[in-house]
Amino acid sequence: MDTNTARALQGLEHNNSSVRLQAALAVGTTPDPRFVGTLVERCAIEPDFSVREMLTWALTRHAASMTVPVLCAEVRSERAQARSQALHTLSKIGDRGAWPVITPALLADADDEVARSAWRAAVVLVPEGEEKELAVGLATQLGRGGRETRLSLSRALIALGEVMLPTLGAATAHPDPRVRAHAIATERLWRDPDAGFEFALEEAKRVVALGAGGQEERGQASADR
Repeated sequence: MDTNTARALQGLEHNNSSVRLQAALAVGTTPDPRFVGTLVERCAIEPDFSVREMLTWALTRHAASMTVPVLCAEVRSERAQARSQALHTLSKIGDRGAWPVITPALLADADDEVARSAWRAAVVLVPEGEEKELAVGLATQLGRGGRETRLSLSRALIALGEVMLPTLGAATAHPDPRVRAHAIATERLWRDPDAGFEFALEEAKRVVALGAGGQEERGQASADR
């Protein structure tokens, strides 16, 4: 290992994030299979978003045959950031050989960042012909989390194309109003991408609320009779 390479690897552990960023850039500029393990390990603990993105870029510069097996193993880590960043990197590499690592449990991971990364990776890696099954799996997460989490799921479903519409349509009749609202908002965003998610979600909430109100009124009328 030459002096520059050794310096770059040491730089990945520097206290200054700018130094770590430059080190990751240097490692990616001169790919070497010996870097892969160190890059993946650093992804699991790197606190700076920009540096993590550069680490991912550096990994994409290496042969998929060297990186994908290591990243797939990392997806099973107990550390949430390790799982999330490994999934993010797999989505950037785009090797469908990694598809088996996308399990139903991973799509429903308790950590929102991991789940969001899993959704994004899933729509990139899903084999042709399995999109409908993936849509069913993704739909189990409708209504989950805050705005960013819901938007990520909507984008993932929309990325699957028309094949997800029957599943989404079924979810608009779900007993949970949060699921119904999210499904309706996703459907509207699919039909009108320029509407914006916030607007689509607020409109969907109104539709759900009016629907619930109408059902209550009909129920009361029946009781009066």
